[in-house]
Amino acid sequence: MEFWGFKRPMGRIWTLLYLSPQPIGAAEIGEELRMSAGAVSMALSELVKWGAVRKTWRPGERRDYYEAETGIGRLVQRVLRERELVLVQKFGEALDAAENTLSAQASADEATTFKRARLKQLADLAKLGESLLGALVSGEAVDPAPLLGLSRSVNR
Repeated sequence: MEFWGFKRPMGRIWTLLYLSPQPIGAAEIGEELRMSAGAVSMALSELVKWGAVRKTWRPGERRDYYEAETGIGRLVQRVLRERELVLVQKFGEALDAAENTLSAQASADEATTFKRARLKQLADLAKLGESLLGALVSGEAVDPAPLLGLSRSVNR
């Protein structure tokens, strides 16, 4: 869970829930992991928001219980769509702004030409990343061939 950018307490809670055959209440989570009620509550709220954990109920009981999302693929897709894809898109926008700044400069000297070429390589990388992430989050097949071509052009 930490690899995907989740804080350590969130990973501990998700792991406990994932390995539990039954949904668990917040108090039991706190007890088992020796975490404060506030820390458990905050982490559970974030996990629910990300779709990594869902609330459930037991008939006849008023408190909430929690269980982990077991469809790891869905969880990874959501993280890729809502965090990684957004980062790649912002990267592309920043590159566009840099290119616009360079284009506004009157000089077309060697340094500017070099910078434009490097920005184009980065823009190509951003477009490729956005395309690959877009395919992954929509469940499409991903063709690795563009990655091979990109690594060849970067090594030049």
